[in-house]
Amino acid sequence: MSTQPITNTSANLSTSGSSIASPSNAGLGQNQFLMLMMDQLKAQDPMQPSDPSQYLSELANFSNLEQSQQIAGSTSASAAQTQATSALALLGRTVTYRDSTGASQSGTVGKVDFGSSGPTLTIGTTSGVPLSSVTAAT
Repeated sequence: MSTQPITNTSANLSTSGSSIASPSNAGLGQNQFLMLMMDQLKAQDPMQPSDPSQYLSELANFSNLEQSQQIAGSTSASAAQTQATSALALLGRTVTYRDSTGASQSGTVGKVDFGSSGPTLTIGTTSGVPLSSVTAAT
């Protein structure tokens, strides 16, 4: 019995009675990946062993993917922090912004709220103004 390289992890993978969730569900962690690779190595036909460089290549690709995901997460966190800092810097300042109709409005930023979609400003009596709507600050 010859094993095939791991090329499609979009389905749930099962090995040795344990289930490994797909990346879209819980994420295929490095430990689960190594366990799956070890089970593949144990199950291979000794008369027709698979190419060990294939496993090393898969492990290197997995490590690169994991590092890319960590970088993306760090970049996203950094962008959110920059937005929060920018919003807080506008407190007490007079800003010009575009309202929901596209009309230009002006007022003083009195409050910053932080939600899942990023910071929103309360300008005068208008709340929920996204930071991206601000066109000028004085």
